[in-house]
Amino acid sequence: MWRPTPMSGPSPAFGRSRSAVPLQTVGALTYRGVMRTLLNVIWLVLAGFWMALGYVVAGIICCIFIITIPFGLASFRIAAFALWPFGKTVVKKPSAGAGSCVGNAIWLIFAGWWLALGHLLTGIALCITILGIPFGIANFKLIPVSLLPLGREIVDTDDLATFGVE
Repeated sequence: MWRPTPMSGPSPAFGRSRSAVPLQTVGALTYRGVMRTLLNVIWLVLAGFWMALGYVVAGIICCIFIITIPFGLASFRIAAFALWPFGKTVVKKPSAGAGSCVGNAIWLIFAGWWLALGHLLTGIALCITILGIPFGIANFKLIPVSLLPLGREIVDTDDLATFGVE
């Protein structure tokens, strides 16, 4: 038997803001978790597998040469994000320095532009239908990290407060 989880803060109907979205709990599953899983499975079928495959190919090519191994590792990390993007987001690493800036410039020239183009074209194609709009938006969300992956970290949206992002 499900029942709504208590909301934090008073209702906006009384002129005050509410700080959290209410979650309906079904056993150990939350509505948000079920929706994320459903969207991720549909995403995997429509675009995620092919986008992740592009990142894996870029990662393998980058790992052939010793000097580009950091790019390959970043590509593999983004491949996991492209495979299962709902419920995750990208934040800047506070410890990123000048090396990530130089690395991003090199990445942009050799790999980033064609990966971003793939996200752009797939996103436009998915936005043609009403049901595809959330998946097109997810593709557009991947464009910045595909262009400049170094100095970024992929985190769960539930953990954003840990990184100082609200």
